[in-house]
Amino acid sequence: MAGGNTETASRAVAKYIFAGLCASLIGIGLARFAYTPLLPVLIEARWFSASDTVYLGAANLAGYLLGAMLGRTIAARATNVWTLRFMMLLVAASFVACAYPLSLSWFFAWRFLSGVAGGTIMVLVTGTVLPHVPAHHRGLASGGVFLGVGFGIVASGSLVPLLLDYGLRDTWLVLGGIAFVLTAVSWFAWPRAQVAPSKTAVTSAAPRIGIVYTEYALMAVGLVPPMVFLADFVARGLGAGPHFGSFFWVLYGIGAMIGPPLYGFMADRLGARLATRILLSVQVFVMSGLAFAENYAAIGALSVMAGTFPPGIVPLVLAWINKKVPDAARQNVIWSRATIVFAAAQAASAYASSAIFNLSGGDHRLLFALGAGTIFVVVLVDFVWPLLARASRD
Repeated sequence: MAGGNTETASRAVAKYIFAGLCASLIGIGLARFAYTPLLPVLIEARWFSASDTVYLGAANLAGYLLGAMLGRTIAARATNVWTLRFMMLLVAASFVACAYPLSLSWFFAWRFLSGVAGGTIMVLVTGTVLPHVPAHHRGLASGGVFLGVGFGIVASGSLVPLLLDYGLRDTWLVLGGIAFVLTAVSWFAWPRAQVAPSKTAVTSAAPRIGIVYTEYALMAVGLVPPMVFLADFVARGLGAGPHFGSFFWVLYGIGAMIGPPLYGFMADRLGARLATRILLSVQVFVMSGLAFAENYAAIGALSVMAGTFPPGIVPLVLAWINKKVPDAARQNVIWSRATIVFAAAQAASAYASSAIFNLSGGDHRLLFALGAGTIFVVVLVDFVWPLLARASRD
């Protein structure tokens, strides 16, 4: 009898993780990353100018930041599950709306709303799913939820170019159809019982979690160069052409699929702190390799390894927060704030990287070197911060 109950509970948890995966795939994997291969086609089809497409790309990041800030407030007026369902529908509707470029403001508004949905999903999905997962499996479970980000990156580099053969409008409509289908199949997979959103203050926990915010922000800065410039580095920097650049973007996406479950598993087995230090050290090596490597095979391997990092750090940081702050309500508040910090740092880094890229005459390797330096600073902070905290107590 007990075995049957355990099996039923395991199936329920698998359903919850599936629902979370669908949400991250729609809200982040597709809503953000599918725009990358569509950008040059929007220019070629004369839907928008080159400067407008960059402006429209920023709309999603700006919306993501707002969604991260307002997600818990929105959920407090409804429930986590209904908010997540609505946000998934909103992303699907935004794809359909983007198939009809009625004006720049119309397109901007829908790209912005898709970003709001993505930010809201990010702050709510783990607080909805993880409370129903046994504590010793939460790292792996959160990795399963954010596996959807990797799926979205792979789809952006493989499926979207195939869809573009049928036209830009049809591509947007198919993406909308995929999002609607994923929303439908996951509709009843969410948990029925929810942990009520809390407005508990976390000022008393601030000294313990300041390092989390600091390191997560620096990670956001360091991951931007390959995430934004890898395909262009191969296509134009190495002169391999756009098709080869897309291939390396798919390799990056494969890494993004490996990262969340791998990092989550390591957090469960080694502890979040040790796993973080090991994986950050690996990423310093990866970024440095991209700054100097000339061999395509080496760059391909480094691309896979770099791809593990952006979605992989999410279960790591979640595990770290869960370890530092046992209370579930406080965990949700801290995770929301960490997501806001991450979104702001990532947006600032994207703009700064673009400025440095232009000022350096298009030097991709300089950006990768700066990324390596930033991740190395995270490693230093992780070792030095506890020593400073201990000294201040003494």
